[in-house]
Amino acid sequence: MFKRISALVLAGLTAMSVASCGGGSGGSGGSGDGSITMGFAQVGAESGWRTANTKSVQDSAKNAGVTLKFSDAQQKQENQIKAIRSYIQQKVDVIAFSPVVESGWDTVLKEAKDAKIPVILTDRAVDSKDTSLYKTFLGSDFVEEGKKAGQWLVQEYKDAKDPVNIVELQGTTGSAPANDRKAGFAQVIGADPKFKVIASQTGDFTRAKGKEVMEAFLKSNPDIDVLYAHNDDMGLGAIEAIEGAGKVPGKDIKIITVDAVKDGMQALADGKINYIVECSPLLGPQLMDLAKKVVKGEQVPARVVTEETTFTQEQAKQVLSSRQY
Repeated sequence: MFKRISALVLAGLTAMSVASCGGGSGGSGGSGDGSITMGFAQVGAESGWRTANTKSVQDSAKNAGVTLKFSDAQQKQENQIKAIRSYIQQKVDVIAFSPVVESGWDTVLKEAKDAKIPVILTDRAVDSKDTSLYKTFLGSDFVEEGKKAGQWLVQEYKDAKDPVNIVELQGTTGSAPANDRKAGFAQVIGADPKFKVIASQTGDFTRAKGKEVMEAFLKSNPDIDVLYAHNDDMGLGAIEAIEGAGKVPGKDIKIITVDAVKDGMQALADGKINYIVECSPLLGPQLMDLAKKVVKGEQVPARVVTEETTFTQEQAKQVLSSRQY
């Protein structure tokens, strides 16, 4: 009899413990001790930028006392959806993710909403018409980044009379940064017919693919004046291809990239890249602040834009030693 009572007491204590772990709150405000469990579904580890972004999220969660459940989708949407469904099943307090592509999220986001688990988009947006499916979007203005790249190009070639032949290394097909950086750039250069994008293809945001696609560009288009790469890693891969073809990057072919990771900034300082538009990966601290607010039910802005700048060669030399990523 005593053993049976002891077992019942132990079961009751276990149930109380599980209820107070924060995982069972369903986004209703975290556990009784104020701790929060976040499920974070990352795109992958395709670039130096993404690696820095992951570290920022992990370090910031630790500093903020947030329990982080982390998954790497390896750049596959189906992996992210599977991870998000797992977080819903685990009844985390909040879900954050950086969508691989813009489309195809409504079903799983509705599942999170029905489970009363708030969702925060980081770095990349979704194209859902139902904005109630997520609480906020934290990240860069990718259209503005594309415009900044185009504005530098227009200024650089303001006195040129001949056509300016441009090749473009796009990011992952269907992703928000690829769509928006292309659109912003095209919007600016489209005002002057001398700027001609003669080839545009995805390099999947990776150095290896950037090199491969640039090699193909060089074979099919012998007269290239400018390369616009949607991130530094693709630009760095393209530099290898340009040098392999016996050309001088930064001189024979002007190069504009986006991100400002340390390797890219070094190439800029060395004159191999001509201009970089910054896109900061250090979103972790802002993400944790937003997570705490949405779990408490507080109102947050629907859009939180990160502050970023641009870099010339001289500016890169000045800040290179202090870059965190």
